[in-house]
Amino acid sequence: MPDENVRIVVFSSAALFAFIAFFIIYFVILYRNRQLKNKKEQERLQAAFKQELLKTQLEVQEQTLNYVSTEIHDNITQVLSFVKLTLGNIAGGIEEEKKGKVLETRELVAQSITDLRDLSKSLSFEHIASQGLIRTIEKEVERINKSDLIEVALEQEGNSYSLGEQRELVLFRIFQESLNNTLKYAEAKHLKIMLQYDTDLFTLMLEDDGSGFSTESIENKNGSGLRNIENRAAMIGGAATINSSPGKGCKIKVILNPLKQQLY
Repeated sequence: MPDENVRIVVFSSAALFAFIAFFIIYFVILYRNRQLKNKKEQERLQAAFKQELLKTQLEVQEQTLNYVSTEIHDNITQVLSFVKLTLGNIAGGIEEEKKGKVLETRELVAQSITDLRDLSKSLSFEHIASQGLIRTIEKEVERINKSDLIEVALEQEGNSYSLGEQRELVLFRIFQESLNNTLKYAEAKHLKIMLQYDTDLFTLMLEDDGSGFSTESIENKNGSGLRNIENRAAMIGGAATINSSPGKGCKIKVILNPLKQQLY
């Protein structure tokens, strides 16, 4: 009988310890799962906050660009038009020797008006939305080629279709940012632009033959323009890749799925 009691006590103790161990393991697993869930939620909230902050920054930039566009169109070009008219009136009442210089100056003012109007259009959301991505880039390519700063070639593959006004606006801003970087830093002679339209994939590619750079510059303070390209691409559900090395030029590629839900 004493042996039977001992066995009962031992069995009961073992069962109790097993029960306690089970609950300890259960609560540890539950605690770790909750920690993991909380971590994922924090990461989601941080990503959402970053996305919203970036969206706000881009909206502010667009508002600023639209304001500048309006000021150029409504004020600066109007003043220059008045100067052009005045120079034309002056030329009619002066001697021939000075008349040529006045008319030459008038032509320079006229060209400045045209350039400013083109610049105004490239900054305006309404103009980009009405013209579409391809036509807007074509106009910009024509303007740059006239300047003789660089030779730009534009190619298109596939049948074009609308990507949505907001997406096309962001893609055009990426194009402008890339073009600006090429003109300012690359010392390139040629720039190739490719627009590829597939059923479930759109690709924008810009490739120059300039001096190139180390892609580590994307991480430092001098790479803000390159980070802007990556951030803008992410805003519309796309991905930007930037490949370059010193002396090897630069290739920027933006890929997005036009069927995915638009984020911007």
